[in-house]
Amino acid sequence: MSSGPSFGVWDYVVFTLMLVVSAGIGVYYAFAGGGQSSSADFLVGGRSMAAVPVALSLTASFMSAITVLGTPVEVYQYGANFILICFSYVLMVAVTSEIFLPIFYRLGITSTYEYLEMRYNKVIRLFGTVLFIIQTVLYTGLVIYAPALALNQVTGVDLWGAVISTGVVCTLYCTLGGLKAVVWTDVFQVGIILAGLLAVIVQSVLLQGGISTIISDSAQGGRLNLWDFDPNPLRRHTFWSITIGGTFLWTSVYGINQAQVQRYISCKSLFHAKMALYINLMALCAISLCSVFCGLCLYSVYKNCDPWTANKVSAQDQLMPYLVLDILSEYPGLPGLFVAAAYSGTLSTVSSSVNALAAVTITDLMRPYLSLSERQLSWASKGMSLFYGAVCIGMAGFASLMGGMLQAAISIVGVIGGPLLGLFSLGILFSCTNTKGGLAGLLSGLALSLWVSIGAQIYPPQPENSRPLPLMTHGCNFSMAPDGTNWTANMDDFILKEKNLQRPFLADNWYSLSYLYFGPLGTVTVIAVGLIISILSGGRQTKLQPGLMLSKEDLTCYKAYNVFKEKVSGSSGKLDLVRELEKSFGKTNLAFCDVELSTQTSLKHH
Repeated sequence: MSSGPSFGVWDYVVFTLMLVVSAGIGVYYAFAGGGQSSSADFLVGGRSMAAVPVALSLTASFMSAITVLGTPVEVYQYGANFILICFSYVLMVAVTSEIFLPIFYRLGITSTYEYLEMRYNKVIRLFGTVLFIIQTVLYTGLVIYAPALALNQVTGVDLWGAVISTGVVCTLYCTLGGLKAVVWTDVFQVGIILAGLLAVIVQSVLLQGGISTIISDSAQGGRLNLWDFDPNPLRRHTFWSITIGGTFLWTSVYGINQAQVQRYISCKSLFHAKMALYINLMALCAISLCSVFCGLCLYSVYKNCDPWTANKVSAQDQLMPYLVLDILSEYPGLPGLFVAAAYSGTLSTVSSSVNALAAVTITDLMRPYLSLSERQLSWASKGMSLFYGAVCIGMAGFASLMGGMLQAAISIVGVIGGPLLGLFSLGILFSCTNTKGGLAGLLSGLALSLWVSIGAQIYPPQPENSRPLPLMTHGCNFSMAPDGTNWTANMDDFILKEKNLQRPFLADNWYSLSYLYFGPLGTVTVIAVGLIISILSGGRQTKLQPGLMLSKEDLTCYKAYNVFKEKVSGSSGKLDLVRELEKSFGKTNLAFCDVELSTQTSLKHH
């Protein structure tokens, strides 16, 4: 904990208000409109949600405290090239809305992994479900632990008290209100996240004397290193690793992750689901821009005295809370707003995860094997939410043992998400894929991803690949080396120590692969191995149920082309492309009608 200013009464008021409003939304949806009477109401909001709340919920789900606390530190230490992640968001939205979304929406499924049974078999479905549960529980533990650490640093609030209170509030509104509560608390929490980041930006700009000062400080410190086109895959962050690696990573999150797919299928029509994705794109870019600019503010304020090297904070993840107390403590309530923003990120991610874990467990592990009534399933869903809330709190203890927040989170998502993305892509894009190919591909991709990521944990990459930028301390008013020790000096010590250790050949080659490539490595391996094994084991004779693969009719550009062709050739009169598109999305296929999908059960193939 820092020895400077700490939380005041108004900060606690703002922070508590955020928790109370979040819990209140859960209580409201527990009783509104007859409550959560069925498991469909609880897990997919009765399939009646509109585009805007779902879009903001999609954003909040994976814009966690790791974005609020981790991204600015990433920029502070390595430079602003992380903003290139916005390019990967654009590519991810295009791929998800055109390839994955139409399939899942058409099938009217509750769990993404139902698709794996329809396309392959029950074994692969169970495999996918178990992998998802492991990935989500690990990731969620990290997400709960991160802001609790920040809170502990800023306010001295007991670390595990903070972890448990987050988990309890979250589990409360998930268990009471189901998906509708999760979506509407996410909408509220996106507002809080943006407000918290903007408070830091506005105050930093005022203190430093304008945006131009922050930009010029960042340029002089080498922080504006945007266009690094080095193709070397061992380099931690380059244009290629961030755009290509980021696209695979975020497609595995938005294309096939249960927490996100559950939101698309809760929309009332496919058009609303696609609109939600595109609105979410704007919100993702806005939050990313704000958090990257916060990192530049952090550097501008501490360019001559790095609090981490100067031992004013014990971990780099505490730099943002330290900055907040340093520059905002004279404004009662604003430090509270920032911590509420970090907490909002956590609550939104944990609630999505808990709801998704409950949906997967009920749909994939209980419903096929137990004959339960709708009422029993509804209660089982709530019981599962409660159970997974407790498990995720427990996982936070494990997260306290992991390294840098942003990198740890992305590694977890990439290692398991990459191979799963490959498995779904095989099924949706290649008709020759069979069960043997799918399973062999999944196991190979998973083994390769795990091998490289565990290797990278044991032998961290050399500084010449990660390239941390210098952090100065010559402006600090405390006794140190006369020239002010900086990060580069520490780095030299680190290199010497590393040289003394015997590193195997693989450590500086294979294990030094950029963590952003863990996902693509898994995806490409699954597709390559899966196709080879499928073709060798007679996959070309595979007969598939209709609707399990992508067809040209699913593509927006094909629909737009047909609408345009009909209008030009068939009639004079005004061309209203949006209305025609909406009509073609909404009415050509029964499953796309603007009615609740629960009536389309005949389309499901159990």
